[in-house]
Amino acid sequence: MTNLILALVLGVFFGFALNKAGLTKYHKIINVYRFTDMTVLKFMMTALVVSMSGLYALRGLGLIIFPNVPATYIVGNLVGGIVFGFGMALSGYCPGTAAAGAGEGKLDYLIPGLLGFLTGAVIYGLTYQQVFPKISAIANYGNAIIPDLWNVSPFLFILMFALMSLLLFYLIDRVGWQRKSSEQ
Repeated sequence: MTNLILALVLGVFFGFALNKAGLTKYHKIINVYRFTDMTVLKFMMTALVVSMSGLYALRGLGLIIFPNVPATYIVGNLVGGIVFGFGMALSGYCPGTAAAGAGEGKLDYLIPGLLGFLTGAVIYGLTYQQVFPKISAIANYGNAIIPDLWNVSPFLFILMFALMSLLLFYLIDRVGWQRKSSEQ
């Protein structure tokens, strides 16, 4: 029960952060695909660095134990990522912003969000028996995480990811890797 309450509290705070950053706005999501507003990318990469740092620090202190990592299927991840990205680009919403927008009471977030969730679940359920055995036979890396695959310390990986993120932020903001919006 404590885990459920903690997950609910963290989810509310994450939704609040999404809202305060303006990431529940349609134009923020769609402008990522137009390369005119990289706020979503910067927010999510920052969230990844913070969460990786926190989780590995807590594990290092012996306060948490990581659950078993599910098997990594590269082809399945690529296909799923393409389908997810295509659906997100078409609707202008990702699951997090759809849930946050629905929490604000916006029907234009709730309807595509629910339709996307339900459509994805139905397609997954109907195709799982035919598709999964074929996908799982291709490029199955087993229960591995990137630091294990690269044979590096998780802390070194986090440091490299954080530095890569900072470099990307610099290139976006200072060097001009973000196109100018025609609306400005």
